[in-house]
Amino acid sequence: MSNWMERRKEAVARAPYNVTEIFIKEAKGAIIRDINDREYIDFAGGIGVQNVGHCHPKVVAAIQQQAAAFIHPCFHVTPYESYVLLAEKLNQLTPGDFPKKTIFLNSGAEAVENAVKIARKYTGRPAIVSFTGGYHGRTLLTMSLTSKVMPYKKGFGPFAPEVYKFPYPYYYRANGQTADEVDEQLIAALQQFFTAEVAPDHVAAIIIEPVQGEGGFVVPSAKFMQAIRRICDEHGIVMIADEIQTGFARTGRMFAMEHFGVAPDLMTLSKSMGAGVPISAVVGRSEIMDAPEVGQLGGTFSGSPLACAAALAVLDVIEEEQLIERARHLGEKMMTLLTEMKQQFDIIGDVRGLGAMCAIELVTDRNQKTPAKEQTAHIVSNAWKRGVIFLSAGLYSNVVRFLPPLVMTDEQLERGFSVLRDLLAEVQQKVVK
Repeated sequence: MSNWMERRKEAVARAPYNVTEIFIKEAKGAIIRDINDREYIDFAGGIGVQNVGHCHPKVVAAIQQQAAAFIHPCFHVTPYESYVLLAEKLNQLTPGDFPKKTIFLNSGAEAVENAVKIARKYTGRPAIVSFTGGYHGRTLLTMSLTSKVMPYKKGFGPFAPEVYKFPYPYYYRANGQTADEVDEQLIAALQQFFTAEVAPDHVAAIIIEPVQGEGGFVVPSAKFMQAIRRICDEHGIVMIADEIQTGFARTGRMFAMEHFGVAPDLMTLSKSMGAGVPISAVVGRSEIMDAPEVGQLGGTFSGSPLACAAALAVLDVIEEEQLIERARHLGEKMMTLLTEMKQQFDIIGDVRGLGAMCAIELVTDRNQKTPAKEQTAHIVSNAWKRGVIFLSAGLYSNVVRFLPPLVMTDEQLERGFSVLRDLLAEVQQKVVK
């Protein structure tokens, strides 16, 4: 353990977790360098923040230029052009052929909180429906929407009222049912849910991740997502798509909802939006976004000039460097390599993903699908010691997920996955013994 880690433990509260014991010196593209000048291939990307890569020169230049002009006058006091320009671009880029408006905030959790506020104001209804396995943040409301007790909820109750959970299609754990059968069963169950749990005319919004992030990169079908859209339309419910982890080219589209042919009423965005400068957004139908009255939404630092400048540069980089296409390429390469590993290692129960948002679910028994939580932890905790950074996820903490910067080279990807292959061999051997 480094001296800095010892000092961290002395000075910093224990609750903020650390995946690694690396103290970073600098980062460029998909490579992190620590204070001892050791390099690491980064498959975490700041937990999905560095889609354009660490310290992209265009983003750095935009931040520097903005910092030299003005840093924080507060949008509520003196508005500035970059806030409006970014809103105009997001209104145009997000799915849906209808007039849209945007507000900016500081974090993903803030975006979700404000999307719920907007939906409640617009509908005059209190209830919100989220999904089992979903993750929406760590504030009181977003923690209430989230569906994993440890580490997110244990001991933090009571939670916000009028939040209801509905099952998300988890095809790998569907007890032999086909995806169609799972979808049909869940869609039918939603009608029963509206009878037994909460009346549809009591529901302001249904919030859904197009790919569950912390839930283990679980991907639903277009059929299921389109059914949620129809049910929202039928009952006057606002559909909120949480694209905080999936947005900005990550899945091989600018936004993941495009894969399903569905335009939500509201979208929450953050993470890779500012390439590391804190910023989030709620984007949606103009008439819904304008439901709150003047002064009812906002925040001192919301949509800061530095963040808006960074986000505008991010959008330019995605277009100029064709990162949507690059995400598709990386995703195809990862899925191919991971599928090959699945054939080699029985501990891999499932390989799944969308674009460059891929994961493997580890099990000690493929038939029983027993979660391999300890083996997953072994891979993550030992990978960085060998020069590669991976993350875990999943309701059962048995998923290794991959969120590489979209500028990662094929050679870097292959080197990183070579380490993954060695670690899988180690944990496979322990399971067999």
